[in-house]
Amino acid sequence: MLKKYSAFILFFIFAISFMGCKNESIPKPSSQLRLDYPIAEYSHYENDCQYSFDTNSNAIITEKGDCNFEINYPKMKATIYLSYIPVNNNIKLLLQDAQKLTYKHVIKADDILEQPYINYEKRVFGMFYQVDGNAATNTQFYVTDSTKNFVTGSVYFYAKPNFDSIMPAASYIKNDVQNLMESLKWKK
Repeated sequence: MLKKYSAFILFFIFAISFMGCKNESIPKPSSQLRLDYPIAEYSHYENDCQYSFDTNSNAIITEKGDCNFEINYPKMKATIYLSYIPVNNNIKLLLQDAQKLTYKHVIKADDILEQPYINYEKRVFGMFYQVDGNAATNTQFYVTDSTKNFVTGSVYFYAKPNFDSIMPAASYIKNDVQNLMESLKWKK
C-alpha cells in the first residue's frame, strides 16, 4: 500500500513542479519611433518675384500672390511660410517686427537661439532663429538686402506642439531653411 501512495506522491510532486515553472516575463526595453527621411535634393525655384532660392525637391511650392509662398511637406505635415515685403525706408520697423514675432514664442519656448547670416557677395543679410520647446513654431528667419527687399519665413507643423515628437522632422526642415537662406538671390 505504501508503494501505491509513494507513486501517487511522486506523481503529485512531479505535477506541482511543472505547474510552478512559468516563463518569466521580461520587460521590453523602451524604444522610440525611428523616422527616416529621404536625402534632400535641391532644385532652383525662380519666377517673376524679386528673389529666387533653392528648395527641397520633396516639397511642394504654392504661390500665394505678392511673392508670398507656402512650401509644404505633406509627409511631415509641415509648411514653411515665406512672406515678401518691399523695403521703403522702413527697414528698422521690418527688423523689429520680425524679431517681435519670434520673441512672442518666448512664453512656451525653452530657448531661442539666434544665428546671424551674412553674405556680402550676394547682399543677403539675415537671422535664423531656432526655437526650442513646445512653441507653435520652432524655426523662424528673415533675410534682406537692407535697401529694397525683405523676406521673412517660419515653419509650422500641423500637430499639437510637442518638441520631442516633431524633433526629427524639425531638424530635417531646419536644414532646408538654412539651405534656402544660403541659396537666396536678389534679382536686380
